[in-house]
Amino acid sequence: MTARVTAVRLRGPGDSREQLDSKAHSVVDQVVALGMAERADWRTARLSLGVTVPVRELDRKGHWSDVAVVAVLTEGATNARTVSRLQPAAEASGEWVGEIELDRDDHLDRASLVVYVVATVGGVSGRIIACTEREWLIDMTADAPRRDRELDVTAVSFARGAEWLRDFRDAPWVVDTSGRIPAVRLNSDFEGLMRLVEAEGTKTEKVFGRLLMAQVCADAWVAVFHTAIGDLEIEDDGTPLFPADWRGAVLREMLPDVLPGRSEEDALREVHRRRIGEGSWTDLQPRIQYAAARRAEVPKELADSVRDIARLDQETPA
Repeated sequence: MTARVTAVRLRGPGDSREQLDSKAHSVVDQVVALGMAERADWRTARLSLGVTVPVRELDRKGHWSDVAVVAVLTEGATNARTVSRLQPAAEASGEWVGEIELDRDDHLDRASLVVYVVATVGGVSGRIIACTEREWLIDMTADAPRRDRELDVTAVSFARGAEWLRDFRDAPWVVDTSGRIPAVRLNSDFEGLMRLVEAEGTKTEKVFGRLLMAQVCADAWVAVFHTAIGDLEIEDDGTPLFPADWRGAVLREMLPDVLPGRSEEDALREVHRRRIGEGSWTDLQPRIQYAAARRAEVPKELADSVRDIARLDQETPA
């Protein structure tokens, strides 16, 4: 099945309304960026949905009844849950349409939208018989409908900035994972750092600047992985759950390289088991560093830098 967000309408005080520009929802990435709204005082967002259901598949099976299509909007960070029942657009067309509304006060970060087909099967009602393969993400603050979030990288004086940064005044950068999304703080007091980061200066300095930023990103990936794996919700039987926010996205992205060949759930259980002392946590550290380096494209940047430096050496007159 496929689901589409076809329109988004925002409602503010006094029942004032705004139609969100179509550029705010990406069919390719399946993301709605509510941060692109022209007004900041909106209270609710109403999403118009279109869903294509495999009607021939449903008819061929033929052993269920009371078929219904429902959209479910959830967010783990706030435990919000909204359900809306869709309606068939035309007889036997396989198209279902409807709307679902979210209240801004009930959401904090990113909500997940999934559509299910439910039916009565073998006398049991409410059985799920199909669902959308990929969820839509409804981002409350994003200014572009991107599925992958970019790191928040900012330059700040560690000596004159926030009090907690002053303990790191000799460090070129630190990774802060305490906020809504991870952030990299570059120390603007560190001599020569900003010149490299901003790609100013000589060709050689620009090459080192690219390599430096790759290393910064790798450090960030290591930091966010450790933060994510250290802040898991555990079920009564000891099973760890994927977090609903960026922490879950980080784990799903890195675990295939940390423990290759395992399902996401098996890999999460194994990493959690080792972190709490039931196995070698130390042995996993090279795998975590490798996964982080791949995400930051350190091997590629290093290889490119080596070639660029060799080329510059050849261009330098004897």
